[in-house]
Amino acid sequence: MKKRKVPLRKCVGCQEMKNKKEMIRVVRNQEGEISLDFTGKKPGRGAYICPKQECLKKAEEHGGLERSFKTFVSKEVYQTLQEELVHDE
Repeated sequence: MKKRKVPLRKCVGCQEMKNKKEMIRVVRNQEGEISLDFTGKKPGRGAYICPKQECLKKAEEHGGLERSFKTFVSKEVYQTLQEELVHDE
């Protein structure tokens, strides 16, 4: 029997490759709004992040989301993402 390939994604915070299902997708839609996508099915450009506060903090410090989305991400967006991440845990 063939072994299925596990999709891996790189965290924009810690830069580690992990299983796609272990990570949270952050998505930017066509209007430019950025939000967390727990289902992985929202339309738009996606970036993946570990479900840890440290990874979100690293992504903010090193511009991980800006690099992935090729646009400026404001402090308010990071604050909202942090609140949603805490609420989910």
